[in-house]
Amino acid sequence: MSQDNLKENLTWHQHQVTKEARAEQKSQKPCVLWFTGLSGSGKSTIANLLEKKLHSINKQSYLLDGDNVRHGLCGDLGFSDRDRVENIRRVSELAKLFLDAGLIVLTAFISPFRTDRDFARGLLEENEFVEVFVDAPLSVCEARDPKGLYKKARRGEISKFTGIDSEYQSPTNAEVRLDTEKHTAEECVDILIKYLTDNKFLN
Repeated sequence: MSQDNLKENLTWHQHQVTKEARAEQKSQKPCVLWFTGLSGSGKSTIANLLEKKLHSINKQSYLLDGDNVRHGLCGDLGFSDRDRVENIRRVSELAKLFLDAGLIVLTAFISPFRTDRDFARGLLEENEFVEVFVDAPLSVCEARDPKGLYKKARRGEISKFTGIDSEYQSPTNAEVRLDTEKHTAEECVDILIKYLTDNKFLN
């Protein structure tokens, strides 16, 4: 039996507790903050600091980090273009579920392709998806090289590495752009808190 035929036997189960009720209980407006940028741009560092700040002001969040997800949910995937697309598809669906639970969801993934980020946005309602472009030039990211991955890629030990031999498609209209060549991680968190406050995600 094909996958399409199997889906014909599925029925969406409508929850009696709604997304709105869960959000009201948490005194916050759920959203997905989608951090995208090159390896070494500062995505995970900023996302971690932001989650710590949100926790300190009694907001409920969850951080989905690229490396962590690949240890479990996406542990069967490699780094081909096809696997990268599937990785982001799974994360997008997971982020949607966490948002439905009323959480502020932080996702820190290179997510190099615009079509994949647009897919994630398309799963959500208007104003629920916040694309955060963690912007740093390749030269800066390569100089930082916190995991030593650029060196390995330059030596040919890693193939299809974003920014070296695999394309990164920069956002063209991100809600927030963080210039991590000029701003510290702490300053970037302040920018994000202001954005969330001004747009009433933090009640």
